[in-house]
Amino acid sequence: MDTVDLKSKIRAVPDFPKKGILFYDITTLLQDPEYFAYAIKGMIGMCKDKKIDVIAAAESRGFIFGSIIAHEMKLPFVPLRKPGKLPYRKLKTMEYDKEYGQDGLEIHEDALKKGDKVMLVDDLLATGGTMKAVAELVERMGGEIVGMTFLIELGFLGGRKKLDRYNICSLMNFENEEWDPENKEPKEDFSSPDITN
Repeated sequence: MDTVDLKSKIRAVPDFPKKGILFYDITTLLQDPEYFAYAIKGMIGMCKDKKIDVIAAAESRGFIFGSIIAHEMKLPFVPLRKPGKLPYRKLKTMEYDKEYGQDGLEIHEDALKKGDKVMLVDDLLATGGTMKAVAELVERMGGEIVGMTFLIELGFLGGRKKLDRYNICSLMNFENEEWDPENKEPKEDFSSPDITN
């Protein structure tokens, strides 16, 4: 299995959540235990050489990968949630831009200790707005971001530029957005680290 095989498990849905957006759906990957396990192994492989104290991720799909990676690496997991979802005292972000709207995030004020080395995890790097907001909250709490790990990067949206001071790893990189209505499949270029070990 390689990233080309993994590509076959990502479904592209046009005009979702609104017209003009090509949505990269990971639910088809999650339905296949073998491919899901391969993706998790690959994402862990991109983290394994770093000193990490905590894994953090924003809702909602980031929780799927972040919590499993934290479990497998025997590390604490810190969730960042949309406003009004966390019960305890919290820090908030200002509204931030996403590829198809605005949002905000919150984190419990006791979720991190000053100096914690934090790996940020998400399923997708698009415009970079979500992860920039996550990074802002982590750093306001005194955490040190050692890297950001993604299942998919939409390179054509340029999110990496917004996060250029961080170490970014993505398992799959979609460099172009081209929709082929005959094949019902986007055409992409893929690059990934060696995850055979």
